Amino acid sequence: MEEDELVMDQSAYEMYHQAQTNSPCLSFDIISDDLGQNRSDYPHTCFMVSGTQAEPTQPNNLIVMKMSNLKRTFKEQKEDDEDESDSDSEDEDEKPELEAALVRHSGTVNRVRATRFDDKVLAATWSELGRVYIWDLTEPLQAVSDSKLMSEFVKKNSQLPLFQFNGHQTEGFALDWSSNVKGQLATGDCNKNIHVWTMIDNGWMVDQRPFVGHTNSIEDIQWSPNEPTVFASCSSDQSIRVWDIRASPLKANMLTCDQAHSNDVNVINWNKNEPFIVSGGDDSQIKIWDLRLFKDNRPVGIFKYHTKPITSVEWNTNDSTVFAASSEDNQLSIWDLAVEKDDQEQMNDDDEATKDLPPQLLFIHQGQKEMKELHWHSQIPGVLVSTAQTGFNIFKTISV
Repeated sequence: MEEDELVMDQSAYEMYHQAQTNSPCLSFDIISDDLGQNRSDYPHTCFMVSGTQAEPTQPNNLIVMKMSNLKRTFKEQKEDDEDESDSDSEDEDEKPELEAALVRHSGTVNRVRATRFDDKVLAATWSELGRVYIWDLTEPLQAVSDSKLMSEFVKKNSQLPLFQFNGHQTEGFALDWSSNVKGQLATGDCNKNIHVWTMIDNGWMVDQRPFVGHTNSIEDIQWSPNEPTVFASCSSDQSIRVWDIRASPLKANMLTCDQAHSNDVNVINWNKNEPFIVSGGDDSQIKIWDLRLFKDNRPVGIFKYHTKPITSVEWNTNDSTVFAASSEDNQLSIWDLAVEKDDQEQMNDDDEATKDLPPQLLFIHQGQKEMKELHWHSQIPGVLVSTAQTGFNIFKTISV
């Protein structure tokens, strides 16, 4: 049976744009910029770093991107037909622009995360070859904003990583920079080991003693947004663990929820304002954990809508009750914990199409195949970027 072709309701989006790269980028991060906080005026500009998963015969790259001229795409219908007479040159002005600077990368990029401090932007990447690299993105970032620098950057065609760590001895996916301690990084591999990196004068010192507790592959790591020595991890051993690096690696596992999901726990994200962690698993469920009740092994919320494994979860940086999730069912969902059932019932008294949906479900975004990762833009409230096998979407819904 053929799937029905989905028709996009353009009125549900304030802004919606697509972008493609030569090879799929199944991990990316948004780079904070100097263009201001809480931006609402169009057109928008967004800087990102992503990593390719190229075909075996093709080279892999770290890609620094600048998306600009991101205009509002939904406009109220005008009574007259002024828009029909727009010239071709005006149509050209409407198009978004994408500039990309490529840095050659050894192996496919399993995950990439960026951090900004002082006057630099650094990116850490997990390679399928079992190495973790750190890159200085200063030159590629300058290149995407200046055509002359771009031609020089392309001619040079070589940039080496600042640092690399081979101590994991197998590949991994878990990777996170601390937002509290400059240059502090945690990495987890498929062989259940976690290493913490500390910045020193001439690079990084990586504690060779792994943090021990998980019994299977580490899938995700998140530093606490408030406690500089605390991070959380999740694993295909079905558990979520909270660690404190003031203790030795053998004794640092302070809290454990053993059966957080009924299958692999793929992703976690720590709320910046509340003591909540959101998790997503292979069981297709999304769960909310209150760290004050973590020892009880009971989530304070369970959300069932998706039908396949959850691939990404992230709290909205500008609204602490809102989060988004993506799934292998080719859907991205936006949720609001503040919505009560009674509120929703008043809004949709007799709506058969929505009566069986969880009341906290605000929005469903579709149209991408094999969605892998999403991020909110912290400086442009409500803007989400998602990546999939079919490319990037950058959008703002009317719901958030």
